[in-house]
Amino acid sequence: MQLRPKSFAIALRFFILDMNTNQQPIVLLIEDDIVTATTYKMFLSDEAIILTHVETGNAALRYLKETVPNVILLDIGLPDMNGIEILKYVQQQQLSSAVVVITIEHSVNIVVETMRYGAFDFIDKPFPPNRLIVTLRNALQQNLLSQKVEFYEETFKRQQYHNLIGTSKPMQTIYHIIDNVATSKASILITGESGTGKELCMEAIHKESRRKNKPIVAINCAAIPSDLMESEMFGYVKGAFTGAVSEKLGAAHQADGGTLFLDEIGEMDLTLQTKLLRFVQTGTFRRVGGHKEDQVDVRFICATNCDLLAKIKAGQFREDLYYRLNVIPLKLPALRQRGGDILLLARTFLNKYAQKEQKTFTEFTSKVEKIFLSYDWPGNVRQLQNVIHNIVVLNQGPIVTTAMLPPLEEVLSINSKATLPQNSESEVASTTEPNTVTQEIHPLWQLEKKAIEEAIEYCDGNIALAAKLLEISKSNIYNKLQLWNISIKRTIK
Repeated sequence: MQLRPKSFAIALRFFILDMNTNQQPIVLLIEDDIVTATTYKMFLSDEAIILTHVETGNAALRYLKETVPNVILLDIGLPDMNGIEILKYVQQQQLSSAVVVITIEHSVNIVVETMRYGAFDFIDKPFPPNRLIVTLRNALQQNLLSQKVEFYEETFKRQQYHNLIGTSKPMQTIYHIIDNVATSKASILITGESGTGKELCMEAIHKESRRKNKPIVAINCAAIPSDLMESEMFGYVKGAFTGAVSEKLGAAHQADGGTLFLDEIGEMDLTLQTKLLRFVQTGTFRRVGGHKEDQVDVRFICATNCDLLAKIKAGQFREDLYYRLNVIPLKLPALRQRGGDILLLARTFLNKYAQKEQKTFTEFTSKVEKIFLSYDWPGNVRQLQNVIHNIVVLNQGPIVTTAMLPPLEEVLSINSKATLPQNSESEVASTTEPNTVTQEIHPLWQLEKKAIEEAIEYCDGNIALAAKLLEISKSNIYNKLQLWNISIKRTIK
């Protein structure tokens, strides 16, 4: 189902109106010191909120089982438990509350741990009234925004977008980008690991564009020898070379009015890159052996799984061509980054191949599903598709068990997190041997630092989007970059 902007605008307007007519936001204060709690209440006396105060962690947990507040003001040093346990509970139960941690303990370890469990912000005692007021207002605004985003995502979440399948946040982001860029003529560069669905993404863009009734012409730059690529791209005239007994129209002519898809663009020969640059800039080219200029109207979409910037540094790819093709970058997520999409895709492929092979398969055992979710899938969606096809062809249904999984070397890579059984006789059979694979353990702050840096890179420097994907506040990211002495200017692209 495609999202129509008008229907979304109407639904969102009614949602916002409904939220505006609701009662005042609820704030839960968890503080064991009565004097301190009274002081906070005085600070917030003019705020349009319903403030509830509890003195212990257990009282807070009982409250949270009945009511989900918009914001929680949480003191870490509680008499009956560490306040971190409250934070863990909020995260585990996926409560929508924004948690502001208040503590006198302001060590780096405490900050890292609270951020790890999803705290919205962190306030050191003592603090002026305005610090609490501003933080609370920001948390309430973030909570309201999160509710609107959840409403949008749940109401208009798309399970399938043309031939792309997935309900995960990374895929919803891809769908949204395509919605916005499809009607443009700007060149698009699709990147991502092998098997992530770059060609399906290109097809979705074309089908959403004004060129959907015109042809898509695809050229795999890695599959055609360099000495033949120019004639494949631009065509040739009669007599251009030995064997050219008649003229031939190349991909550029065939794609006129439509989309020209250049797959594995990083493998294109440098000489042809120069001619492609001129074609992209002017829309004109010469056929091999020809003397006149031909002009066409094509939309360029390119794809690659290699690092083009590294190729530019190595002198293997033209920098000016890169920027001409990379007007709109679109990076597809790896399958391991898509969570529950793994099972959604697995079930889709199971139904598809069961029908194709006339088999009775309908589902997977829970153990197989756990293995699928824990495996890295270095070959991404293509590898998952091949694994399911292999299972359906070689076995009989209706349920896929671990005994049906392909041999270890066909499914796993050395760096895989999962251990698939080979030729196991029973679904319930399992090994009790400890995991003998040694793995280096890193400090928690280093893992968090890596996660934040990778999120910022994935979002092309968009701190707000990175914060949303990490489910932390934007201010948290800025604070951590400052804590780690990372230049924001260097981080943001």
